[in-house]
Amino acid sequence: MAKLVRRVLILMVLGVAGYGAYAGLMAKRHEKPAWTTVKVSRGDITEKALAVGQIEPRDQIHVKSKISGIVKRCFVEVGDTVKRDDPLFEIAPDPTPQQLLNVDNRLRQAEATFAKAKADYERGRSLSSRGLLAEGDLDGLKEAFELARVGLAEARANRELTRHGKVSTGGTRVETVIRAPASGTVLTRLVNEGDPVVPLTSYQPGTDLATIADMGDLLFKGTVDEIDVGKVAIGMPCRIKVGALPDTAVHGRLARIAPQATKGEGSTRFNVEIELAPHDGVILRAGYSANADIIIREKKGVLLIPERLVTFGKGGKKATVEVPPKQPKGKPRNVTVTLGLSDGLNVEVLTGLSEGQEVVQRPPKEIS
Repeated sequence: MAKLVRRVLILMVLGVAGYGAYAGLMAKRHEKPAWTTVKVSRGDITEKALAVGQIEPRDQIHVKSKISGIVKRCFVEVGDTVKRDDPLFEIAPDPTPQQLLNVDNRLRQAEATFAKAKADYERGRSLSSRGLLAEGDLDGLKEAFELARVGLAEARANRELTRHGKVSTGGTRVETVIRAPASGTVLTRLVNEGDPVVPLTSYQPGTDLATIADMGDLLFKGTVDEIDVGKVAIGMPCRIKVGALPDTAVHGRLARIAPQATKGEGSTRFNVEIELAPHDGVILRAGYSANADIIIREKKGVLLIPERLVTFGKGGKKATVEVPPKQPKGKPRNVTVTLGLSDGLNVEVLTGLSEGQEVVQRPPKEIS
């Protein structure tokens, strides 16, 4: 009985071992290769440089006042379209009591000086006509009279400007209404009724009242990394992607590259400007964030493979890819290829592969 049990156990062990060997063999036969394939395709490829920036008007005009005072009226709102000389603001003079007293006193002094100079000149003319005054002395009296008349006019204009905020003299008109210096759209209005205004002078910048720009003349202004700036040139075509208009393509031309870099946040970048082509039906606004692709080179209908499948050797001078083995149980073999244009993802194949041919794609390595 014991021998029979022993034989049964032996047979069971042998059977399990045989089944395991058979299962392992079958699994090995059906084991998939440790790689997949990608076909060589035909398509378009573009080498480009990326510029990051925003849409801005070519020129912005800052509106300022030439007189001090308080904003009495605002004639425009942000977004309004104005023409040259349209009224924007009215400034009410706000002189101090001391300023009022000074201009009144200066006017009285100028009137007294003028009255004396006029009387002296008329007396001199009378004496000169009787031969009692030399011509040189009469000329001096006349000059004093003319200077007194100019001083009186100036004192009257200063008093009028200080009290009422406007004056017109000698063909020059200064008034309390600030008018648009050019046609355009009001981008910002920086003051409201009741706000104080400091005038623009040679020693102070003055208060910004508003900014005006021609929204029909827009530019893309951005920066390009120093790695790419050596590849770009004035006149290159550009494709601009506006963040607020993801489905709309705006085209342009590279118009300016800054000669000096700007450094910040650990990078060195160069400012660029791109002139936009006519964009009928597309409404662009100042300040839109955008990215621009500056087209360096572009080819259409060329053979392409993913650049990640290429192995470089000999300091980057030799490029190879793996192709599937000819025999089912063989190993992939290396093929030397000549590469062309690259966009960072795909690369052009000049020689070594043909359209539709398969290239081995290894699975990514796991990082432990």
